[in-house]
Order: sequence, then C-alpha cells, then structure tokens
Amino acid sequence: MKSYLAAAIQMTSLPELEKNLIQAEELIELAVRQGVELVTLPENFSFLGYEADKIAQAAAIALASEKFLKTMAQRFQVTILGGGFPVPVDNSKVYNTALLIDPSGQELACYQKVHLFDVNLPDGNTYRESSTVMAGTQLPQVYSSQQLGNLGLSVCYDVRFPELYRHLAYKGADILFVPAAFTAYTGKDHWQVLLQARAIENTCYIIAPAQTGKHYATRQSHGHAMIIDPWGVILADAGDQPGVAIAEIKPSRLEQVRRQMPSLQHRVFL
Repeated sequence: MKSYLAAAIQMTSLPELEKNLIQAEELIELAVRQGVELVTLPENFSFLGYEADKIAQAAAIALASEKFLKTMAQRFQVTILGGGFPVPVDNSKVYNTALLIDPSGQELACYQKVHLFDVNLPDGNTYRESSTVMAGTQLPQVYSSQQLGNLGLSVCYDVRFPELYRHLAYKGADILFVPAAFTAYTGKDHWQVLLQARAIENTCYIIAPAQTGKHYATRQSHGHAMIIDPWGVILADAGDQPGVAIAEIKPSRLEQVRRQMPSLQHRVFL
C-alpha cells in the first residue's frame, strides 16, 4: 500500500438516470483533475426516485450503471466504487448493489446490501426499503489491493451494525467504504458520530460518499460526504452541496494509530 488521494463524491441524485450519470461524470472528472486515484460514489448514485419507478426501470438502471462505472474507470484510469444501484432479482425486487471497479474496467468486488432501512421516523416519514429490495445474504468482502490497501465494502444503513465492520477488520480491512443516502432527519444527529465510531473502533480509514439535498417529494438527504482517519479525525467534509471530499490515505498513519492504540489485538470476546 502506498499513500494516495481518495475522493468521496456527494450528489443530489434525481429520478432521472441520464441526469444523474452526467452529474456523476462531472464530479469524477473534478476529482481526477486533483490527482485522485480512488473515487467513491454514493448509494443511489444513478437513480433516486419513487420505489415503483425504480422497479419499473431497474433493468435499464442496472445495465447503465455498470457500464458507466466501467467506462469511467477506464477513461480516467482510477479505481471506482459505485456505492449502490438496483439490480433486478425478479419483477418486484432488486438487490441494492455496490460494485468496485479497477482502472481496466474489471469488477473487483460486489456487495449486496444486507441491512435494509425499514423505519418510521419522528418527522412523519416512513421508509420500507424491504418493500422493493431483497436483502443480501453474504457478508461484504475485503478486496486486497497492493496499491490502495485492503478495501472493505458496506452500504448506508449497515453503519448502524458494528459487527459487520468488525468482520471487515478481522479480514484485514484498512479502508471501510460507507456510501450512503442518509436521511436529513437522522443524519444531523447520527451520521458523523457513527462514521467516527466505526473508524476509531476498527482503526481504519472511512470513506463515505453521500447524497445531499432534495431528491423528490419529501425525500431529502443529509449530505456531509466524509473521509475520516483511523483516529477518528475528519480529513474532508463536503458540506451540504454537491461536490467532492478529497483526502490523502497514508499507510504510515494507519501504522501509527494501530501502534498507539492496538485495541484490535486486545479483543476478549470473538
């Protein structure tokens, strides 16, 4: 693993596939021009709309999303995480799928979101991700890259389940991806503190691309795409507008924190 720049992209995705891909491409190019080698896109980067529309268009969204990720990776010669898009299971359900693509356009890792957001919030909004999404059944992978380190995948609501990240830490993760479309209501209180907790307890970098702003009707996301170091220090924060959070990933910093705070070696209950 070497030192390199990583980007957590922040988008306001809409119920319009082509507009979203144009926005994503512009932000990827913005990041690459600053020397980034690892680019991460948020959950629902290619489509964020009504559930019925998502299901109706799922096959087209899946095809376009995968093609887009591979094309961007090859064009800009970077590794890209597509943080979540629908891949059809049948006529009524999809997998919320994250893909990691290398600079040659090859798939490195795939993860189907396990924890689904079925919540009644105090602001009156109700979310039932399980109405259209089938939960994945496999723990996420850690992909080992000689250049970029050991990369652990997750998606959004997963961040509330620390056992998933401890599994990734057991598997040797150096960097944990948390692409999200965190709601504005929960995000203001929980987003940052959960990300910092996952970084601190696992002594890993966190790269968390995010959705922000209003997508349709009452659906609004918190924003604040972040990159956090293994001590819990926020290295970059995209605020509440579309943009890019960029920070340096340093193996020397990982080694320093893990030497100073070797908590993973002190586990008693496995």
